[in-house]
Amino acid sequence: MILFHSPGACSLGIRLILEEIGQPYATRIIDVKTGAQRHPDYLRINPKGKVPALLRPDGTLLTEFPAIALWLARSFPQAGLLPEGLEAEVRALELIDQIVATLHMRGATLAMLPQKFVSDPGAQTELRLHGQTVVQAGYEALAVRLAGADYIMGDYSIADAAAFYLLNWHARIGVELNDTLQGYMQRMMERPAVARALATTG
Repeated sequence: MILFHSPGACSLGIRLILEEIGQPYATRIIDVKTGAQRHPDYLRINPKGKVPALLRPDGTLLTEFPAIALWLARSFPQAGLLPEGLEAEVRALELIDQIVATLHMRGATLAMLPQKFVSDPGAQTELRLHGQTVVQAGYEALAVRLAGADYIMGDYSIADAAAFYLLNWHARIGVELNDTLQGYMQRMMERPAVARALATTG
């Protein structure tokens, strides 16, 4: 497997999953800060021009965080990265989609990169504040889920990989982590797979 990854991007979450699975994989750095995702060589591989993307052993490319996370968890069930039972599984996917589609795209992106959407400084400030408000509400909801639990779904799962990358952006977003979330991030960083992923993010 080959993961197309950009340092500091949400593709870090997929690295966490790959490290937990423990199967061989390679990483190709696509630095979105320099626009490498728009390079013709990468667009030939992934016309969407984004990360993460995973080239699978059969030569097919899989894109979009929730789809990659689900495929990895289902393909390597021995890692135990999906909660058991249909209801628990769809609840994990529901949370991942909320993190990626709402808290990331409609919150963190606006807070971190308002200049991508508007040029007026005043409008940028409004967008940044709106994004921070969205993320703050999401962080509070995650803290409620973690009350009395070590991980988001009770046991460690692919939902934690998504939550980790979003929480890891808190300083860039400009939103503080409360004590519950700080404790959660500490537990996450103590996992050997997370430590490996962070040590090799490029």
